[in-house]
Amino acid sequence: MKLSRTLFRTLPLAAAAALTFASAAQAQSLVDMYEAARGYDASFISAKAQFEANLAKANQTLGGVLPNIALSASVSRTYFNFRPDTPFTHPTDPTKSLLASERFYGTGSASLTLTQPIYRPAAWAAYKQGGRLLEQAAAQYEAAEQDLLVRVSQAYFDVLTSEDSLASVKAQKEAVQEQLASAKRNFEVGTSTITGVRDAQARFDLSTAQEIAAENDLRIKRLALDLAAGVSNAKPKGLAKNSTLIAAPAEDVSVWVSQSEAASPAVRQAQLALSVASLEVDKAQAGHKPTLDAQLSYSGVRNDGGNVTGTVSSHIYNPSAALVLNVPIFAGFSTQYRIKETVSLEDKARSDYENARRNTAQATRTAYFGLVAGLSQVKALEAAEASTQSALDANKLGYSVGVNINIDVLNSQSQLYQTKRDLAKARYDVLVGNLKLRQASGTLTPKDLQPINALLAP
Repeated sequence: MKLSRTLFRTLPLAAAAALTFASAAQAQSLVDMYEAARGYDASFISAKAQFEANLAKANQTLGGVLPNIALSASVSRTYFNFRPDTPFTHPTDPTKSLLASERFYGTGSASLTLTQPIYRPAAWAAYKQGGRLLEQAAAQYEAAEQDLLVRVSQAYFDVLTSEDSLASVKAQKEAVQEQLASAKRNFEVGTSTITGVRDAQARFDLSTAQEIAAENDLRIKRLALDLAAGVSNAKPKGLAKNSTLIAAPAEDVSVWVSQSEAASPAVRQAQLALSVASLEVDKAQAGHKPTLDAQLSYSGVRNDGGNVTGTVSSHIYNPSAALVLNVPIFAGFSTQYRIKETVSLEDKARSDYENARRNTAQATRTAYFGLVAGLSQVKALEAAEASTQSALDANKLGYSVGVNINIDVLNSQSQLYQTKRDLAKARYDVLVGNLKLRQASGTLTPKDLQPINALLAP
């Protein structure tokens, strides 16, 4: 089926094996990680199997509208033993009397029957339901694919965020260590007080604790990426230096919301569920309606050695054609209550559909404004990074000439490295936020990873 072929893009075995046994020295791109995850992630593979199951289930409904052909056959062998209690006169020859007799005779029969439904409202409703269920399974598969895209990307950039955070903490620790050494030298020569040494020592101890926490966080994030992609010792590629991030959305938020209400897999699933529920009402109401079938039958009987009434072998052929009408009259109120049940379930499905539309619209707005704010935050943090660097340089100069004290330099250092960490995280959050916006609007595809992949270092 074309739909099945276009939905399922499997990872080649050689590529999967290469990624699975990749060494820690080899960096993998985001696309590499995603392709590996497609062949490993259990929830994604489950969605694929569910689609295949629903495809087969949808095709089962053809049995209610297409011809049904059945062949039946039987063979029997009979032992006939006639023993009268008293001899009696032959009905046509008074000089003869009927005596006991025994013999064997066989009977073989076969019948071929074709039944073509002509009017079966319930069967046609079930056939239409099969198509809706197939579309619903396709939407579920698409949602699973989009979820996998976002999960792998989030895990990928979580590792990069932790790596940058650890690098920043280490750089801050080295800077504090240099400042501690400088404070000790100045204290020894009497140009500064012990307070500066203690401030630097406290900041150095704090940096050591932050380094331990950052190392543990990176270890956990790497394990999470390994689990998401199904690889061993995954090492993601970082962003290239001075790489330009994605552009802000050109369309207004209302355009994205309208698109999400039409394309979101969650909305489509709820809409199709409502259609299935409506057809279920039609099926229930069909319980009051008659059914009409056309039947063609061809049967034959072979009597070998006669039968119970005679000893002459014979063949009997019975071709027949019929129209079978079935009119329901009373089913103990089961049909009426079945209709009430399905109508209530249809109302529930309609409410679920409206709820899905509202939640999707809200998620799209949240993702849209989050992306716009994230891009603005990146620009603000880039400016803040330059400003805090200038402030640090000024405080260092002031400290060297005796204008500033050691705590001023330490605070400037802490502010600079915290800004660097925030900037790195904000850049990664923007890339993931772009994917989440497309996921909320229902337009996310694996091709959307390519622009992000191009931003990574070679």
